[in-house]
Amino acid sequence: MRLPTVLRHAVDFALPARCAGCGMPVAEDHRFCETCWSSLRFLGPPWCEGCNVPFAFDRGEGARCAACLRDPPRHAGVRAAVAYGPVARGLALRLKYGGRIAFAETMALRMRRLLPLATDLLVPVPLHRWRIWSRGFNQAALIGDALAKLSGTPHDRTVLIRRRQTAVLRGLGGRERAQAVAGAFAIAAPSRIAGKAVVLVDDVYTSGATAEACTRALMRAGARSVTILCWARVLSETRDD
Repeated sequence: MRLPTVLRHAVDFALPARCAGCGMPVAEDHRFCETCWSSLRFLGPPWCEGCNVPFAFDRGEGARCAACLRDPPRHAGVRAAVAYGPVARGLALRLKYGGRIAFAETMALRMRRLLPLATDLLVPVPLHRWRIWSRGFNQAALIGDALAKLSGTPHDRTVLIRRRQTAVLRGLGGRERAQAVAGAFAIAAPSRIAGKAVVLVDDVYTSGATAEACTRALMRAGARSVTILCWARVLSETRDD
């Protein structure tokens, strides 16, 4: 019994836990140093009842932003752990393109507080098979795995599929993004969705085009509701695309 403990201490000494933002040594895995932690903007109420965009002050129960009053969304809200910024962006990029898959759990630990209590099923935003083969994984599915483990909520990796490859959305405007993903998603087995409160899991919410296309497919398959849950949300003042 003592040997594993000794080995663990040796590993901790040789490979200390690192800040998920900058790499400085920290007390435990999935933690941030004081500087990176203080730079993160955690999101929560008060927010729009329709899309969960944060308000600067409490506007009262049921308040909606102008966009939701003009065009109510199909989804039941977009819940994001943090606003998109340098540290949040760094984690997302290193997970997606750098293969730092442990960051999926780092993100899930901060997203769990926003998981709706009535959630029946977690569903990740899917990648096309060609992109999975080139990257080796779907970052949204990894985050979903971590959320499922933390919350005990069922996670279905395969029910929502991307039936055609789409262009890279970075650099496109909102209308172009919507056109690029229109009709790109389908449901493999509607019976696995019907009547369920679904949480759609992703890493970053930008324009909402992909989430909207996924929501449309899920609702057509009979989902009772679809809430989007992500690590970071691009707000109007933080857009860099």
